[in-house]
Amino acid sequence: MTVHPNDPVLPEARMHVVLPGAPVVAHIASSESCIRGKSASFVRHIEINLEGTPLEGTFLAGQSFGVVVPGVDAKGRPHKVRLYSVASPSYGEDGFGRIISTTCKRTIEEIPDENDPVRSDGHPLILGVCSNWLCDRSIGNEIPVSGPNGKRFVLPIDHSAHDYIFMATGTGIAPFRGMIHELLVGPPVGSPAHARWLGPCTSKIHLVMGAPYRTDLLYDDFFRTLAEKYPQFHYHPVISREPLPQPGHGPHTHHYVETRLNFFKPLLESNRTLIYACGLAGMQIGIFKALAIAGLGGPFLTVHEEIAAIPPTQWTTEQIKRRVRPTHRCMLEVY
Repeated sequence: MTVHPNDPVLPEARMHVVLPGAPVVAHIASSESCIRGKSASFVRHIEINLEGTPLEGTFLAGQSFGVVVPGVDAKGRPHKVRLYSVASPSYGEDGFGRIISTTCKRTIEEIPDENDPVRSDGHPLILGVCSNWLCDRSIGNEIPVSGPNGKRFVLPIDHSAHDYIFMATGTGIAPFRGMIHELLVGPPVGSPAHARWLGPCTSKIHLVMGAPYRTDLLYDDFFRTLAEKYPQFHYHPVISREPLPQPGHGPHTHHYVETRLNFFKPLLESNRTLIYACGLAGMQIGIFKALAIAGLGGPFLTVHEEIAAIPPTQWTTEQIKRRVRPTHRCMLEVY
Protein backbone atom coordinates (compact mmCIF):
# COMPACT_ATOMS: atom_id res chain seq x y z
CA MET A 1 0.00 0.00 0.00
CA THR A 2 1.28 3.47 -0.90
CA VAL A 3 2.65 5.54 1.97
CA HIS A 4 1.52 9.16 2.01
CA PRO A 5 2.72 12.15 4.04
CA ASN A 6 1.40 12.19 7.58
CA ASP A 7 -0.10 8.69 7.50
CA PRO A 8 -1.60 8.05 10.95
CA VAL A 9 0.25 6.11 13.61
CA LEU A 10 -2.36 3.80 15.08
CA PRO A 11 -2.36 2.24 18.54
CA GLU A 12 -1.78 -1.47 18.93
CA ALA A 13 -5.27 -2.88 19.12
CA ARG A 14 -5.83 -6.08 21.08
CA MET A 15 -7.59 -8.73 19.01
CA HIS A 16 -9.51 -11.93 19.75
CA VAL A 17 -8.91 -11.95 23.49
CA VAL A 18 -12.08 -14.05 23.69
CA LEU A 19 -13.00 -16.29 20.76
CA PRO A 20 -16.59 -16.82 19.54
CA GLY A 21 -16.37 -20.54 20.30
CA ALA A 22 -15.89 -19.79 23.99
CA PRO A 23 -17.62 -16.46 24.69
CA VAL A 24 -17.61 -14.93 28.16
CA VAL A 25 -20.78 -14.01 30.03
CA ALA A 26 -21.38 -10.27 30.26
CA HIS A 27 -24.53 -8.49 31.43
CA ILE A 28 -26.85 -5.80 30.05
CA ALA A 29 -26.24 -2.55 31.92
CA SER A 30 -28.86 -0.46 30.10
CA SER A 31 -30.99 -0.45 26.95
CA GLU A 32 -32.64 2.70 25.62
CA SER A 33 -34.26 3.73 22.33
CA CYS A 34 -32.11 5.86 20.02
CA ILE A 35 -35.06 7.03 17.95
CA ARG A 36 -36.48 10.50 18.44
CA GLY A 37 -40.19 10.58 17.70
CA LYS A 38 -41.86 8.18 15.27
CA SER A 39 -39.77 6.10 12.88
CA ALA A 40 -40.10 2.97 10.77
CA SER A 41 -36.93 1.68 12.46
CA PHE A 42 -36.33 0.38 15.97
CA VAL A 43 -32.82 1.19 17.20
CA ARG A 44 -31.47 0.87 20.73
CA HIS A 45 -28.37 2.11 22.52
CA ILE A 46 -27.30 -0.89 24.58
CA GLU A 47 -24.64 -0.85 27.29
CA ILE A 48 -22.89 -4.07 28.31
CA ASN A 49 -21.07 -4.68 31.57
CA LEU A 50 -17.81 -6.61 31.03
CA GLU A 51 -16.62 -6.36 34.64
CA GLY A 52 -14.74 -9.44 35.80
CA THR A 53 -14.22 -10.82 32.29
CA PRO A 54 -10.99 -10.86 30.23
CA LEU A 55 -12.62 -8.27 27.94
CA GLU A 56 -12.68 -5.56 30.58
CA GLY A 57 -10.61 -2.60 29.37
CA THR A 58 -9.61 -4.21 26.06
CA PHE A 59 -11.73 -2.29 23.53
CA LEU A 60 -10.73 0.77 21.51
CA ALA A 61 -13.28 3.10 19.96
CA GLY A 62 -13.97 1.83 16.45
CA GLN A 63 -13.51 -1.85 17.20
CA SER A 64 -16.34 -4.39 17.32
CA PHE A 65 -17.40 -7.25 19.56
CA GLY A 66 -19.20 -10.50 18.91
CA VAL A 67 -22.53 -11.69 20.27
CA VAL A 68 -23.37 -15.40 20.22
CA VAL A 69 -27.10 -16.03 20.61
CA PRO A 70 -27.79 -19.11 22.77
CA GLY A 71 -29.45 -22.08 21.12
CA VAL A 72 -29.45 -23.43 17.58
CA ASP A 73 -30.67 -22.27 14.17
CA ALA A 74 -33.34 -23.87 11.97
CA LYS A 75 -30.86 -26.53 10.87
CA GLY A 76 -29.95 -27.47 14.43
CA ARG A 77 -26.54 -25.80 14.36
CA PRO A 78 -25.28 -23.35 17.00
CA HIS A 79 -25.90 -19.74 16.03
CA LYS A 80 -22.99 -17.97 14.37
CA VAL A 81 -21.35 -14.97 15.98
CA ARG A 82 -22.67 -11.54 14.95
CA LEU A 83 -20.39 -8.50 15.14
CA TYR A 84 -21.48 -5.12 16.51
CA SER A 85 -19.52 -1.86 16.42
CA VAL A 86 -18.54 -0.41 19.76
CA ALA A 87 -20.33 2.92 20.31
CA SER A 88 -18.34 3.86 23.41
CA PRO A 89 -14.93 5.54 23.74
CA SER A 90 -11.82 3.51 24.52
CA TYR A 91 -12.27 4.16 28.24
CA GLY A 92 -15.80 2.80 28.10
CA GLU A 93 -18.98 4.49 29.23
CA ASP A 94 -17.71 4.50 32.80
CA GLY A 95 -14.09 5.66 32.37
CA PHE A 96 -12.77 2.28 33.57
CA GLY A 97 -13.36 0.26 30.39
CA ARG A 98 -15.85 -1.98 32.18
CA ILE A 99 -18.94 -0.91 30.26
CA ILE A 100 -19.07 -0.78 26.47
CA SER A 101 -22.01 0.11 24.27
CA THR A 102 -23.39 -0.53 20.81
CA THR A 103 -26.12 0.75 18.50
CA CYS A 104 -28.45 -2.10 17.55
CA LYS A 105 -31.21 -1.92 14.94
CA ARG A 106 -33.89 -4.59 14.96
CA THR A 107 -33.84 -6.42 11.61
CA ILE A 108 -37.45 -6.83 10.51
CA GLU A 109 -38.05 -7.75 6.88
CA GLU A 110 -40.81 -9.27 4.80
CA ILE A 111 -39.86 -11.60 1.96
CA PRO A 112 -41.82 -10.45 -1.12
CA ASP A 113 -43.74 -13.03 -3.10
CA GLU A 114 -44.75 -11.00 -6.15
CA ASN A 115 -42.47 -13.08 -8.40
CA ASP A 116 -43.98 -16.36 -7.26
CA PRO A 117 -47.75 -15.99 -6.69
CA VAL A 118 -48.21 -19.73 -6.02
CA ARG A 119 -45.89 -19.74 -3.01
CA SER A 120 -47.62 -21.48 -0.14
CA ASP A 121 -45.87 -19.48 2.59
CA GLY A 122 -47.21 -16.12 1.47
CA HIS A 123 -44.89 -13.30 2.48
CA PRO A 124 -43.36 -14.33 5.81
CA LEU A 125 -41.87 -11.88 8.26
CA ILE A 126 -38.18 -12.42 8.84
CA LEU A 127 -36.79 -11.30 12.19
CA GLY A 128 -33.03 -10.91 12.57
CA VAL A 129 -32.04 -13.55 15.11
CA CYS A 130 -29.35 -11.64 16.98
CA SER A 131 -30.57 -8.05 16.61
CA ASN A 132 -33.99 -8.80 18.06
CA TRP A 133 -32.61 -11.09 20.76
CA LEU A 134 -30.18 -8.36 21.81
CA CYS A 135 -32.81 -5.61 21.76
CA ASP A 136 -35.12 -7.82 23.85
CA ARG A 137 -32.58 -8.14 26.68
CA SER A 138 -33.30 -6.34 29.95
CA ILE A 139 -30.96 -4.89 32.55
CA GLY A 140 -29.07 -7.70 34.26
CA ASN A 141 -29.67 -10.29 31.53
CA GLU A 142 -26.69 -12.37 30.51
CA ILE A 143 -25.13 -11.95 27.07
CA PRO A 144 -22.35 -14.13 25.55
CA VAL A 145 -19.63 -11.82 24.18
CA SER A 146 -16.37 -12.29 22.23
CA GLY A 147 -13.73 -9.98 20.75
CA PRO A 148 -12.27 -7.47 20.30
CA ASN A 149 -12.33 -7.39 16.48
CA GLY A 150 -10.68 -4.91 14.13
CA LYS A 151 -7.37 -3.08 14.32
CA ARG A 152 -7.42 -0.37 11.63
CA PHE A 153 -10.69 1.52 12.12
CA VAL A 154 -9.41 3.30 15.22
CA LEU A 155 -8.23 6.80 16.12
CA PRO A 156 -4.52 7.62 15.75
CA ILE A 157 -2.34 7.71 18.84
CA ASP A 158 -1.83 11.47 18.52
CA HIS A 159 -5.34 12.84 18.12
CA SER A 160 -4.11 16.39 17.52
CA ALA A 161 -1.86 15.40 14.58
CA HIS A 162 -4.85 15.06 12.25
CA ASP A 163 -8.14 16.58 11.16
CA TYR A 164 -11.12 14.30 10.62
CA ILE A 165 -14.00 13.70 8.22
CA PHE A 166 -16.36 11.08 9.59
CA MET A 167 -19.05 9.77 7.21
CA ALA A 168 -21.83 7.52 8.50
CA THR A 169 -25.12 5.99 7.42
CA GLY A 170 -27.63 4.45 9.83
CA THR A 171 -26.11 2.45 12.67
CA GLY A 172 -22.72 3.18 11.08
CA ILE A 173 -22.82 6.16 13.44
CA ALA A 174 -21.87 3.85 16.35
CA PRO A 175 -18.05 4.09 16.16
CA PHE A 176 -18.20 7.85 15.64
CA ARG A 177 -20.19 8.37 18.83
CA GLY A 178 -17.30 6.73 20.70
CA MET A 179 -14.57 8.51 18.74
CA ILE A 180 -16.11 11.96 19.05
CA HIS A 181 -16.74 11.38 22.76
CA GLU A 182 -13.06 10.53 23.09
CA LEU A 183 -11.93 13.55 21.04
CA LEU A 184 -14.11 16.16 22.74
CA VAL A 185 -15.93 15.02 25.89
CA GLY A 186 -13.36 12.90 27.68
CA PRO A 187 -13.62 10.41 30.54
CA PRO A 188 -15.70 10.98 33.67
CA VAL A 189 -13.98 12.98 36.40
CA GLY A 190 -12.43 10.65 38.95
CA SER A 191 -11.81 7.80 36.54
CA PRO A 192 -8.28 6.57 35.78
CA ALA A 193 -8.68 7.60 32.14
CA HIS A 194 -9.50 11.19 33.10
CA ALA A 195 -6.14 11.63 34.79
CA ARG A 196 -4.43 10.85 31.45
CA TRP A 197 -6.75 12.90 29.25
CA LEU A 198 -5.21 15.97 27.59
CA GLY A 199 -8.49 17.82 27.14
CA PRO A 200 -10.68 18.42 24.08
CA CYS A 201 -8.95 17.91 20.74
CA THR A 202 -8.60 21.22 18.86
CA SER A 203 -8.38 19.59 15.42
CA LYS A 204 -11.09 20.12 12.81
CA ILE A 205 -13.75 17.41 13.09
CA HIS A 206 -16.59 16.99 10.60
CA LEU A 207 -19.36 14.42 10.97
CA VAL A 208 -21.55 13.77 7.91
CA MET A 209 -24.47 11.65 9.10
CA GLY A 210 -26.84 10.20 6.51
CA ALA A 211 -30.38 9.03 7.33
CA PRO A 212 -33.60 8.53 5.35
CA TYR A 213 -35.65 10.80 7.62
CA ARG A 214 -34.92 13.24 10.43
CA THR A 215 -36.46 10.85 12.94
CA ASP A 216 -33.76 8.32 11.95
CA LEU A 217 -30.89 10.57 13.06
CA LEU A 218 -29.22 8.64 15.89
CA TYR A 219 -27.64 10.48 18.85
CA ASP A 220 -28.77 13.71 17.18
CA ASP A 221 -29.09 15.70 20.41
CA PHE A 222 -25.63 14.58 21.53
CA PHE A 223 -23.96 15.78 18.32
CA ARG A 224 -25.93 19.04 18.16
CA THR A 225 -24.94 19.88 21.73
CA LEU A 226 -21.26 19.24 20.96
CA ALA A 227 -21.44 21.34 17.77
CA GLU A 228 -22.79 24.26 19.79
CA LYS A 229 -20.10 23.90 22.45
CA TYR A 230 -17.00 23.20 20.33
CA PRO A 231 -16.35 25.42 17.27
CA GLN A 232 -13.89 22.86 15.86
CA PHE A 233 -16.69 20.29 15.55
CA HIS A 234 -19.09 20.50 12.61
CA TYR A 235 -22.20 18.30 12.41
CA HIS A 236 -23.76 17.74 8.98
CA PRO A 237 -27.02 15.74 9.09
CA VAL A 238 -27.95 14.60 5.57
CA ILE A 239 -31.54 13.50 4.91
CA SER A 240 -32.11 11.47 1.74
CA ARG A 241 -35.83 10.67 1.53
CA GLU A 242 -37.64 13.75 2.74
CA PRO A 243 -38.98 15.96 -0.07
CA LEU A 244 -37.03 19.10 -0.92
CA PRO A 245 -38.60 22.52 -1.61
CA GLN A 246 -37.91 21.80 -5.30
CA PRO A 247 -38.95 18.49 -6.93
CA GLY A 248 -36.96 15.50 -5.74
CA HIS A 249 -35.46 14.20 -2.54
CA GLY A 250 -32.40 14.95 -0.48
CA PRO A 251 -28.81 13.78 -1.07
CA HIS A 252 -26.81 10.85 0.20
CA THR A 253 -23.61 11.44 2.17
CA HIS A 254 -21.23 11.41 -0.80
CA HIS A 255 -23.56 13.69 -2.79
CA TYR A 256 -23.55 16.12 0.11
CA VAL A 257 -19.75 16.29 0.17
CA GLU A 258 -19.60 16.46 -3.63
CA THR A 259 -21.99 19.42 -3.85
CA ARG A 260 -20.05 21.27 -1.12
CA LEU A 261 -16.54 20.73 -2.45
CA ASN A 262 -15.67 24.40 -2.08
CA PHE A 263 -16.26 23.96 1.65
CA PHE A 264 -14.53 20.57 2.05
CA LYS A 265 -11.74 21.04 -0.52
CA PRO A 266 -9.20 22.76 1.79
CA LEU A 267 -9.69 19.96 4.32
CA LEU A 268 -9.35 17.23 1.67
CA GLU A 269 -6.20 18.86 0.29
CA SER A 270 -4.55 19.04 3.71
CA ASN A 271 -2.05 16.31 4.55
CA ARG A 272 -3.48 16.30 8.11
CA THR A 273 -6.89 14.96 7.10
CA LEU A 274 -8.16 11.43 7.67
CA ILE A 275 -11.44 10.04 6.27
CA TYR A 276 -13.46 7.44 8.17
CA ALA A 277 -16.59 5.93 6.59
CA CYS A 278 -18.93 3.44 8.23
CA GLY A 279 -22.27 2.04 7.09
CA LEU A 280 -23.90 -0.27 4.59
CA ALA A 281 -21.66 -2.00 2.05
CA GLY A 282 -21.61 0.03 -1.14
CA MET A 283 -21.47 3.48 0.46
CA GLN A 284 -17.76 3.55 -0.36
CA ILE A 285 -18.55 3.43 -4.10
CA GLY A 286 -20.00 6.93 -4.14
CA ILE A 287 -17.33 8.31 -1.82
CA PHE A 288 -14.44 6.92 -3.88
CA LYS A 289 -15.93 8.10 -7.16
CA ALA A 290 -16.69 11.60 -5.89
CA LEU A 291 -13.14 12.02 -4.56
CA ALA A 292 -11.60 10.77 -7.80
CA ILE A 293 -13.78 12.95 -10.05
CA ALA A 294 -12.83 16.01 -8.00
CA GLY A 295 -9.14 15.14 -8.31
CA LEU A 296 -8.87 14.77 -4.54
CA GLY A 297 -8.49 11.01 -4.30
CA GLY A 298 -4.68 10.81 -4.35
CA PRO A 299 -4.04 10.80 -0.58
CA PHE A 300 -7.05 8.58 0.13
CA LEU A 301 -7.29 6.10 -2.76
CA THR A 302 -5.07 3.60 -4.54
CA VAL A 303 -6.24 3.05 -8.13
CA HIS A 304 -5.18 -0.11 -9.95
CA GLU A 305 -3.32 0.44 -13.21
CA GLU A 306 -6.07 -1.42 -15.04
CA ILE A 307 -8.43 1.56 -14.68
CA ALA A 308 -5.92 4.37 -14.03
CA ALA A 309 -6.29 5.69 -17.58
CA ILE A 310 -10.09 5.62 -17.49
CA PRO A 311 -11.76 8.91 -16.45
CA PRO A 312 -13.37 8.41 -13.00
CA THR A 313 -16.69 9.58 -14.43
CA GLN A 314 -16.69 6.37 -16.47
CA TRP A 315 -15.76 3.97 -13.67
CA THR A 316 -18.34 1.27 -13.13
CA THR A 317 -19.43 0.04 -9.73
CA GLU A 318 -17.68 -3.27 -10.35
CA GLN A 319 -14.43 -1.52 -11.31
CA ILE A 320 -14.50 0.56 -8.13
CA LYS A 321 -15.18 -2.52 -6.00
CA ARG A 322 -12.32 -4.49 -7.56
CA ARG A 323 -9.74 -1.86 -8.51
CA VAL A 324 -9.94 0.99 -5.99
CA ARG A 325 -8.64 0.60 -2.45
CA PRO A 326 -8.39 3.00 0.49
CA THR A 327 -4.98 4.21 1.66
CA HIS A 328 -3.84 4.49 5.28
CA ARG A 329 -5.57 7.88 5.43
CA CYS A 330 -8.98 6.46 4.50
CA MET A 331 -10.54 4.06 7.03
CA LEU A 332 -13.47 1.98 5.85
CA GLU A 333 -15.89 -0.18 7.83
CA VAL A 334 -18.89 -1.49 5.88
CA TYR A 335 -21.30 -4.34 6.54
